[in-house]
Amino acid sequence: MAHRRTALRALACCAALLLAPLPAGAAKVDQVVTEGEQRTAEGAASQQKIDRLSDAADKLLRDYRQVVKVIDGLQVYNGLLQKQVDGQVAEMEQLRESMAQVALIERQIVPLMVRMIDGLDEFIGLDVPFLLDERQTRVARLQAMLERADVDAAEKFRKVLEAYEIENDYGRTIEAYKGSLEVAGKAREVDFLRVGRVGLYYQTVGGAHSGAWDQAQHQWVELPADQYKSALAAGLRIARKQVAPDLLTLPVAAPQGVQR
Repeated sequence: MAHRRTALRALACCAALLLAPLPAGAAKVDQVVTEGEQRTAEGAASQQKIDRLSDAADKLLRDYRQVVKVIDGLQVYNGLLQKQVDGQVAEMEQLRESMAQVALIERQIVPLMVRMIDGLDEFIGLDVPFLLDERQTRVARLQAMLERADVDAAEKFRKVLEAYEIENDYGRTIEAYKGSLEVAGKAREVDFLRVGRVGLYYQTVGGAHSGAWDQAQHQWVELPADQYKSALAAGLRIARKQVAPDLLTLPVAAPQGVQR
């Protein structure tokens, strides 16, 4: 019985303890827990901020690396452009020097062309008189061209050289052409035959009259019709490409200074 009373008193004491108000130390524990939770929340917020800053830093690093690549490419491109610019500057300098040389050459070439045209005119006057009007007209055009300001020196010089080439070709070709000539005191239509520059002949229509240019006497001389009629007719057909080339028996003046 006494033991039971003792047990009841112990239970009453425990109940009294459980129902009694908490001491001041328990309140501090709650405050510590609350502050811990607050610090945990602040730490989480700080970690999120750190994560955002890290992501932003990573993005900035990627952007920086991309910009560096672009800059490297631009430096290579600018280097190539600079080489091109340097080459163009050097070329411009060469062009300036060439232009200065062109001006000098042009001042020297104009008198040369005048002498060439005068020499050509004199040569035609002393040469065998074939296609005389055509050749003299060509020289007159060249003389008129020299006075034109709308034609540059290069084109003028090309035309002069072209005239010389035409004259040079006459020496290695055979040609037949029609013209008029005073024969036996009358103006007649004749066929001219030019054999290079060594022979110039004529024959009237029908072959009644034939002749040759005598360069030593600077005049036309009549040839025996019965002796040269057939040869001249054959030569005219050859020059017109009507028959195949063949040997011709025609009189040729001996070179000056050579005895016949």
